[in-house]
Amino acid sequence: MGWFIVILISSLATTKAESQTCKLIGQTGFLEFSKEGDLLIGGIFSLASGPSFILHQVSESVKLHLKSTVFNLLTMLCRWNDRELKFVRTVMFTVEEINRNAQLLPGVSLGYQLYNGCGSENLIRAAIEAISQEGPACSARIQALLGHSSSGISKNINTLLSPLSIPQVSHLSTCACLSDKSLYPTFFRTVPSDRVQVLALVQLMKNFDWRWVGIIYSSTTYADKGTAEFVVEAMKEHICVEYRLVYSKASTETHEAIVKMLRESSSKVVLLFMSLSYTKSFLSKMAGYNISGKQWVGSEAWITQLDLASVERQNILQGAMGFALPEASIPGLGNFLLDLKPSDEPQSGTIKAFWEKFFDCSFSPSNTSTLCTGGEDMKAISNDYTDVTHFRAENNMYKAVYLVAYALHALLQCENGANPTTGKPCVIKSEVQPKMVLEHIKYVNFTTPNGAKIFVNDDGDSVGEYDLINWHMRDDGSVKLVNIGRYDASFSEYRNTVSYSRFVLPFQVLRSVCKEPCPPGTRKAVNKNKPVCCFDCFECPEGTISNQTDSPDCLACPPEFWPNAKKDRCVPKPTEYLSYKEIMGALLTALSCVGVFLAFLTFLIFLTHKETPIVKANNSELSFLLLISLKLCFLCSLTFIGRPTEWSCMLRHAAFGITFVLCISCVLGKTVVVLMAFRATLPGKNMKLFGHVQQRLSVLALTVVQVLFCIIWLCTNPPFPATNLKYYKEKIILECALGSAIGFWGMLGYIGLLALLCFTLAFMARKLPDSFNEAKLITFSMLIFCAVWMAFIPAYVSSPGKFTVAVEIFAILASSFGLLVCIFVPKCYIIIFRPENNTRKHLMGKIPPRTL
Repeated sequence: MGWFIVILISSLATTKAESQTCKLIGQTGFLEFSKEGDLLIGGIFSLASGPSFILHQVSESVKLHLKSTVFNLLTMLCRWNDRELKFVRTVMFTVEEINRNAQLLPGVSLGYQLYNGCGSENLIRAAIEAISQEGPACSARIQALLGHSSSGISKNINTLLSPLSIPQVSHLSTCACLSDKSLYPTFFRTVPSDRVQVLALVQLMKNFDWRWVGIIYSSTTYADKGTAEFVVEAMKEHICVEYRLVYSKASTETHEAIVKMLRESSSKVVLLFMSLSYTKSFLSKMAGYNISGKQWVGSEAWITQLDLASVERQNILQGAMGFALPEASIPGLGNFLLDLKPSDEPQSGTIKAFWEKFFDCSFSPSNTSTLCTGGEDMKAISNDYTDVTHFRAENNMYKAVYLVAYALHALLQCENGANPTTGKPCVIKSEVQPKMVLEHIKYVNFTTPNGAKIFVNDDGDSVGEYDLINWHMRDDGSVKLVNIGRYDASFSEYRNTVSYSRFVLPFQVLRSVCKEPCPPGTRKAVNKNKPVCCFDCFECPEGTISNQTDSPDCLACPPEFWPNAKKDRCVPKPTEYLSYKEIMGALLTALSCVGVFLAFLTFLIFLTHKETPIVKANNSELSFLLLISLKLCFLCSLTFIGRPTEWSCMLRHAAFGITFVLCISCVLGKTVVVLMAFRATLPGKNMKLFGHVQQRLSVLALTVVQVLFCIIWLCTNPPFPATNLKYYKEKIILECALGSAIGFWGMLGYIGLLALLCFTLAFMARKLPDSFNEAKLITFSMLIFCAVWMAFIPAYVSSPGKFTVAVEIFAILASSFGLLVCIFVPKCYIIIFRPENNTRKHLMGKIPPRTL
């Protein structure tokens, strides 16, 4: 093709002598608008699309010989791009504004050469024409090139510009691939790259917790690469794509597949990543289908295009949202755009063609349309060009022109014979070369008159900002774009909180997830047969919790803690001990009090009737001491009830051991007295061998042994309060640890030994012929005592928690009641209810003859 020859000639021209002549080969004549200046900026635009390329395929001589009707017909077949005209006029306005600024480029006038091409081939030819000039110098006629709007065209253009070191600044080429400086070293842009848009879209999904989405995209460089990068970035944030479908304008099968997927899919959010032309085609075909319940998210390419709205599309686009280039105010630009007249560019057929399109008229006499006067009012019509309420993409073009201007300004600075930016020798305006401009663009950092701060990073990209747009559809099919948030790439998050009060949704349910997040108390498990967002939730095992959503693991609670019912936090385990407040504790306390009361009542009865024969005959001194010890036994059971403390643990076991030994010692003394009393009536025997002194000493000696044993136990390894975490998983048992097991079982063994000795002696004396003989009663009481404590051992070992204490208390009370009832109740009965039997004569009258 012709432009390859131009590249070869240009390359040769840069390496060989300057005397060689450069000649452009191929079609030229793409220049549409120009303005003379000391320094020139070029621009590539697509003012027309469609059949208009025919106008540039014929030579100028042929055009002159074409009949006017044929030329007019070709012109009518053109599809004129209002937005591209707006960009062209923005360049003109910005250059004029810069030339009026005495502080920027003083003494230097800035000019422009703006080219129009239709189709990729013509745009490349236009770029070649822009960067080359015929003549002996064979050098570039411009210092920088603006455009193009399309990423694909910009890639091809930069391939031409890079060997010549000509900077290219695009206002709308968003492909992230253009940030690769190894492939596109002279490319810069004032629009955020698609990567920034993708990151913003991912943050949008994350912000609304949309974890399950579908994607419909077009088979273009813009959509292909943008969609692929969105999938990658979405996965990093655990956002899954249910489906990813390509839309083709010509294929009916793909369209049907999309409709079927939209109806059957479970995801509520659909990302429509397409260029504007594809979006128009897609929405026009979707208007005939009843697709509802979907939240549409648009790419920057179409989200602000109001002409997409119509009544038949309301059910689709209502509530749609997406990121758009930020709104900006450019003072004076609106009036400049609306003041356009064909007379401003009398040589431009393009302006006349746009004018005819705008006002549906013709500058040539026609039977089908009115005659254009050139004085029509632009404010009376409404289209993309006349929409000057806000500027988005136009602001990027405005900044692109200023970026080049400030680079030129920095290049022409001179202090002490050197450039303050680079330190190189100063240059004058006639010496400016594109590669010098390229070098200085990298150092530019400025603020435009409308307040926009501009600089480029190492990749040639400027910091990206977006407005979050929400579509509000009116009944007449028109749309209102509402700004509900802002994204700033320098923060990687929403700079302003999303205004939910202004947020419109197409349906009530906002959530779009494959699986609801695993709540606290469960763990998240990946299902290998499903996408990562379609996970499974399992309840945490016993004793473990998860305190956050989607927790991958369950954590074990500390030993003193246990999960609550929801298993989302560890709570202190409830403590268990025998309390006075619970029924069992209160019942045992009541029994203890009853035992104390009965023992005290018996003591009073015996004290009141201490001079009666039945009291005297049964060793009143030991009887009183036994009653006192029984009261202590009943009282010591109370030390087992309540929260264990250090003192209560030592007191309960020591008091129990000592009082029971005292009690058994008294019973043993009474048994020995019975035996000695019988033997004292036989010849040669003396009752004084076991008199009162001996009785007291025996009781004291037997008790002192237990006291010494308990002192040794308490001093070496005493009982102490402990928490038992082993028996129950969900609660803590507060108990008194024995300290020394030998001490505990030794204490019980000593009591058991005395009880067994007492039982044996009483059993021997049970049939002695004495009316005052207590042996039978003692035998029965000791039988109960031994039975209770023999049953206590297995019950104590096997009882859990507070029941261990309850068993011990029950054994104490049962054995104490056994002694009290068996030994004292029969005597109290005689004293109170049979006083006639409480006489010496009655008792002595029943004595049978004593024999050996």
